[in-house]
Amino acid sequence: MPFSFFHGKKFAPVVAVVWLAFAAAALAQNSPGPQPTPLPPAIVAPADTPYPAGAISLVVDITHIPDRLLTVHETIPLKGRKITLLYPEWLPGTHSPSNSIGELAGLVLRANGQPVRWVRDPVNMYAFHVEAPQDTATLDIDFQFLAPQDPKRGRISSKFADVTWNSVLLYPAGYFSRDIQFETAIRLPEGWKFACALEVKSQNGNLVYFQETTLNTLVDAPLYAGVNFKRVDLSNTPDNPVFLDVFSDKPADLEITPEELQYHRNLAIEAQKLFHSHHYDHYDFLFSVSDIVSGKGLEHHQSSEDGAHANYFTDWGAGVAGRALLPHEYTHSWNGKFRRPADLWTPNFNVPMRNDLLWVYEGLTDYYGNVLTARSGMRTPEQARDIFAQIAANFEISPGRTWRSLQDTTSQPIATSHGTAPEEWPSWQRSYDYYPESDLIWLDADTKVRELSAGRKSLDDFAKLFFGINNGSYVTVTYTLDDLVKTLNSVQPYDWAEFFHTRVYQINPGVPENGITQGGYRLVYNDDEPEWLKKAGSYRGASFATSLGFSLKAEDSPDARGRLSDVWWSSPAFKAGITPDMQLLAVNGQKYTAAGLKESILAAETNNEPIRLLLKRGDDFVTVSLDYHDGMRYPHLERVEATPDRLDAILAPAK
Repeated sequence: MPFSFFHGKKFAPVVAVVWLAFAAAALAQNSPGPQPTPLPPAIVAPADTPYPAGAISLVVDITHIPDRLLTVHETIPLKGRKITLLYPEWLPGTHSPSNSIGELAGLVLRANGQPVRWVRDPVNMYAFHVEAPQDTATLDIDFQFLAPQDPKRGRISSKFADVTWNSVLLYPAGYFSRDIQFETAIRLPEGWKFACALEVKSQNGNLVYFQETTLNTLVDAPLYAGVNFKRVDLSNTPDNPVFLDVFSDKPADLEITPEELQYHRNLAIEAQKLFHSHHYDHYDFLFSVSDIVSGKGLEHHQSSEDGAHANYFTDWGAGVAGRALLPHEYTHSWNGKFRRPADLWTPNFNVPMRNDLLWVYEGLTDYYGNVLTARSGMRTPEQARDIFAQIAANFEISPGRTWRSLQDTTSQPIATSHGTAPEEWPSWQRSYDYYPESDLIWLDADTKVRELSAGRKSLDDFAKLFFGINNGSYVTVTYTLDDLVKTLNSVQPYDWAEFFHTRVYQINPGVPENGITQGGYRLVYNDDEPEWLKKAGSYRGASFATSLGFSLKAEDSPDARGRLSDVWWSSPAFKAGITPDMQLLAVNGQKYTAAGLKESILAAETNNEPIRLLLKRGDDFVTVSLDYHDGMRYPHLERVEATPDRLDAILAPAK
């Protein structure tokens, strides 16, 4: 008879073991498993009520410049024993949790001269819980801010320092930032000068005391200090004081020609004509011109942090590409600081921001910045048209718009703020496209208003209505998309809601070039390199984006020659296997130079020979042959005589 576990008593123990195993497995499947540990209590939410204990004293010592060390002493008055202290996390202008708490060190708290224990919140790394002894009136805080040693990262060198107050203070949780008062002082290295939008109360040698102010105003008023300094008056009228505060590596870099000075004065004039208001006691461009510290552009209400190459003034012709820096940041005093998207305004610096309207906050600012650059004379009309041509051309060779909407790119600052690697393929990933693509969208809107109104109205009329309100007021006025659409409709009736919905919120593979065509031009490509581009030199690197499909880094060090900075998705280079981690060594058997590669591209227009490239990736050498014969394809705007010349009217100085 066939063998069976179920015949005979000797098999009973085996049956029992098997049954128990099945039962245990079934029980395990029905077990509830681990449960989450409850989260600690949330940090107290900010309330719009004054901090009751009085003003906080803050003294920052930056005399340890060689060590890149900023020493901080705070005295916080207390009411009660328990307090939660916050280190600012979310910073206006960066649109992200970008303030690095990893650079805070040496934190020591004392009450009545005795150490007081602090405990970092187990969930919120920017919050510190403190319980002081009974009858403690003040809490003394000492710590250091350890700036990066590399001046390119930390913007502190042996001759210059960019001091951002958000990096050197703690503040009490539970209050709006406008309801917390600060008495602030800074100790400078001997002989250093400084510039800041804060009002000076007094100065004792190298110790500067500022007038008492609110936390939100303090964080919004960074300080530049350095050895070589010049303050230039750009004011166009006595009631609109504007200053250019320039810091440099060498005294010679501070020299400004009368023509350059007039361009910058024109900027203040044209901005007033555009916005018909201002919202500052005095505006300060805090401006570093340096090849040691990095460049910068960050807006504030009554000032801006700006940085350009050392030759900004001394080689004016080389800087056309970056000339919109100051106009852009100045425009932010109206758009972004005085008027701000409602979901980008937060009660303090530890409440998350939302970026849905960055295509207005940054995109419209970028458009006005480029317009003001032309109107002030900082770019010629031809140079300004070339910039719009370059923007459009870049999107024609960047296919990321086939899968990602412009609105989704506004999440980029938050998505990449926590140490995420930079985009390797920005032409596909899209990166921060809400800046340049919005230039084209707002040009479309401007020319559409001019077209529909037969030239009687323009986006200038919108600027006056939207940003020109409450002249002289510093109180932020928030806005929504509905507010934007309503004001545009009051200037020129149109379906503006649908206009922005299709261009911003939907996936739209077509490049938005309507503004160019409505402006009286069309985008063309040829081998004629713009004169201003020829003068740009090695600072900008070399771009072959619209031809072979790659660009190379600036040659600012001996090993930088030929290092690729970007490869465009689906370009000839991409299809041949060239990647951004490569270094270009030779072109057609000759050592790589930008001029030599250009000559090879131009020569290939008249023959059938491929362009042979020798590249290096790590320890490997790679030879690539590109069967390319279409020339350099520099983008330009070509006049279409049948269409009114609206673009040049936009770029012309306001009447």
